[in-house]
Amino acid sequence: MRATPIRTALLTACLGLLGACASLPKDSQRSPRDPWERMNRTTYKFNDALDRAIVKPVAKGYVKVTPQPVRTGVTNFFDNMETPITMVNDLLQWQLKAFFNDSARLVLNSTLGIGGLLDPATRAGLDKNDRDFGQTLGVWGIKSGPYVVLPVLGPSDVRDAVGRAADDFANPRHYVRNSWVAWGMWGVRGIDNRSRLLYADNILQGAYDPYAFVRNAYLQHRDFKVSGGQASQDENQQEQQLMEEADQAEKDNAAATAPVAPSSPPPGTPPPK
Repeated sequence: MRATPIRTALLTACLGLLGACASLPKDSQRSPRDPWERMNRTTYKFNDALDRAIVKPVAKGYVKVTPQPVRTGVTNFFDNMETPITMVNDLLQWQLKAFFNDSARLVLNSTLGIGGLLDPATRAGLDKNDRDFGQTLGVWGIKSGPYVVLPVLGPSDVRDAVGRAADDFANPRHYVRNSWVAWGMWGVRGIDNRSRLLYADNILQGAYDPYAFVRNAYLQHRDFKVSGGQASQDENQQEQQLMEEADQAEKDNAAATAPVAPSSPPPGTPPPK
């Protein structure tokens, strides 16, 4: 696992060489925060191809064969396991009330929640916070730096890329010495995350420039978090609304492409000769 950053850096460098020859699409929505757009678009195409070929089909199969309560339990388990990341950043941001809240969540969900499979802490009124070291660096006044698309990991910026490496040390998965178990947990968590984003595929496919859409959404979301926002009820309501709109669009598309059954003739009409 310690060799992973080296492999990632080498892969990023190779993709950077390829990106130097990439051409930008006409009328691309350029951003001053994206000076490495050529390289980023190349990496984005690589990630998108990998997603279409492997990740998305696996996520769809996971949703198809796994009951909703089981998927919820998997999400709860990983959310609970990663709570120490939030707790460390609570302290680094001097959010003492949030730290005690998240500590209580960890204890309650790990015990009454059967190792985190259930979420009694939320029903007990303990809010779920979401903080990471990239956000902490932003709160400390460090600029985000250029936008960058990481191989496999997806959208980021220089500050958040450093933050992800730091958060890894607060993740209990980092201390699992069995490589098969550690990588297996990483893979299951990735499929769980991807399965919860399937609803957004129709929205992304309908975008004029999917790359710019993802970039702008990511940067706006990170700016919101650094400025003091959290994954609040408003964000959850917006996500739910997007899911409902995506479901409705899929139903409308299915209805439009469904074959029309021939109408039955009125009673008393003689059969055709």
